[in-house]
Order: sequence, then C-alpha cells, then structure tokens
Amino acid sequence: MRIGIDARAAKWYRGTGIGTYTYELISNINRLDSLNDYLIFLPDTTSFDINLNNNFKLRNINVNISNNFWDEVNIPNILKDNEVELYHVPQNGVGLPMDKKCKFIITLHDIIPYKLPETVSSGYLKIFNEELPKIIPLCDGIITVSNFSKNDIAKAFNFPKDKIFVTYLSAEDIYKPIDKLKSQKIIEKKYGIDSDFILYVGGFSPRKNITGIIEAFSKVSHRLNKNLKLVIAGRKGLSYSNYLSLTEKLNLTSKVIFPGFISLCDMPYLYNSAELLVYPSFYEGFGLPPLEAMSCGTPVIVSNSTSLPEIFGESSVMVDPHNINALGESIYECLENNILRKQLISMGFKLCKNLTWKSTALSTINSYKSVLK
Repeated sequence: MRIGIDARAAKWYRGTGIGTYTYELISNINRLDSLNDYLIFLPDTTSFDINLNNNFKLRNINVNISNNFWDEVNIPNILKDNEVELYHVPQNGVGLPMDKKCKFIITLHDIIPYKLPETVSSGYLKIFNEELPKIIPLCDGIITVSNFSKNDIAKAFNFPKDKIFVTYLSAEDIYKPIDKLKSQKIIEKKYGIDSDFILYVGGFSPRKNITGIIEAFSKVSHRLNKNLKLVIAGRKGLSYSNYLSLTEKLNLTSKVIFPGFISLCDMPYLYNSAELLVYPSFYEGFGLPPLEAMSCGTPVIVSNSTSLPEIFGESSVMVDPHNINALGESIYECLENNILRKQLISMGFKLCKNLTWKSTALSTINSYKSVLK
C-alpha cells in the first residue's frame, strides 16, 4: 500500500485531542509497519521529532500557521498523480482535496458542530457546515473513535456503517504514576497551586459543563477539607468570564483556580497531583483527559451520556451531567471513600492497559486495507 497522511495537526495542534491522535498514530504506524510506504505531509519537516523508518517520506508544506488552526488546515495539500493509493486526513476531514486522485479516508472524531452548534467557535462551525457536505461524498471510508460516534455519523450523513471503522484512542506514554510530592512541588512552582485539588482539564466550551462542575463543588465544598481547591485547566475560551462570574456569585473565588494552558510536559504532574478528575461533559466522541488521568492513577468521574459510558464504564463513577446534586455527591464520595478510590484506580489502570496506541495503529492499518480491497 502507498498511504499519504496529512500530519499538520501533529505539528500545529499538539496538546489537543486531534493533535495527539495524529502524532501518536504516525509514531505507532512507524513502529509497526515496515512493509507499506507512507508519505507524510508536514509544515516543517526539519523539526519533526519522530525517527521515521525508510518506508516513510516527508513532504514539506511551505505555509505558516495562522491564529486559527482550522482556517490553516482547510487549505488542502497538493497530491500528485499516482503517488499514493490512499490519502488520510485525520482532522475531521478538513483540508481534504476536492480533486480526487486516489481513495480517501478521513478520521471524523465526532459531529459536535451538527449536534451542538452553539458550543463550537463560529469559524470552525462555518468550515464544518460548508466543507463536510462536500467531503463526506468523496470518502471511501471514515475512521472514528467510538461506536457512539459511528452511529452518529452514519445517521447524520447517511453513510454506510460497513465503511465506518472504530479505532479507540489511548493515553500517551508520558502519562504514568509519578511521585505525588514531586508532582505537587512542580505544579506549585510553575502554577502557584499549593493545596490539594479536584481537577478539570479540557476546553472551555459550554458542552464541557464547567458551570455544572463549579455548582456541584459549591454544594459540597463546606463538607470537604477547607483547603481543597477546584482547578479548571485549559485555554481560557470565550466562556471564561461566565465561569469567573459564577465563582464570584457562589463565593468561591478563593477556592477555584484557572491556571490557563498547561504545557504538555507538565500535564503528567498535574494529573498526579490531583485528588480527582471531574469530566461531566454533555457530549464527547471519546474523551482523552479521563484516560490520561487514569494512566496516572487518578480516580475519575464522567458523564453517563454519549460515548463516555462505552469507553470508561465501570472504571469510573458515572453521573447524569444535568444532575448537579448527584455530581456533588459523587465528588464527595470519591474523595471520602477510600475503598471506592482504590477500586477506581485499579480499574483505571486495567482499562489503560487494554487501550493502547499500538492497537489504534493496527486498527487503522486494517482500515486502510479494507478501503483498498
């Protein structure tokens, strides 16, 4: 097989779910497959940190990242006649050429812009709505990250289910147990967080239910260690001012910390420092942060909706994201019940052993084979 892969997300969007996925996919295919030929499209081939085998070639793209990732990747890479048999675009198909010179496969992680348009940026929503109806008919196959997303995609686009391939994601190797005291010292020095804390990691979109996390925390904080904080980590998006106002309204300004973006190298220390990860999202195609936290030995609470039960099941505490009281009680129980905490940590490690990037890469290679049959 001769496979082309658009790797721009691995370079420009690392630290996000799509960027991590693209990077780890290429890295693990490189470890596993020495038979097929791969052409990798990158904006800067000189600083790509994967030591690629001889069956991988890099194609340099002479463009610079703008302030908006989706605007930039929406410009297709140029494919020459017959240089690849199959071209894979991992970032939801955005940037797929309209001039079809080979078979096409995309990874469509979810259809959040269709289901919850009010929760994504106007720029991405515009691209999604304008481009996806053109992209989907060109696809010979679609890779997605859960059976939940597979059913969503098939229904939304009337796309054949036998051409939709599910490849679960994994946590990167950097996520593992690290001495808690060491982790806490690093997080305190770099981000000023000097007490025990409950953690949320991810985007600031309304679909992430950060409002629910803050309200649930307010209902139980008086029953918890008075020094316990709530840390809401991630780039401060458009909704940040709303969350800040809510903490003021609930008299929680001294207890809720917004450290902003956490660098990738510090994320393992953040997870290892946390008492608990809370991730009660309204909608997820997969949900990487809970898996990353579990890999570090941190207990996790997730929603009982969309893809999250399929992925995390009994390895987590599941709660109705609309039920603030139940979320608050789950937080309290996970912090105070040591037997439950030990069970969650053990089951989390077990899940993480079963979900590996190696299996993601193998499933992806099999998807390529199916499309090229």
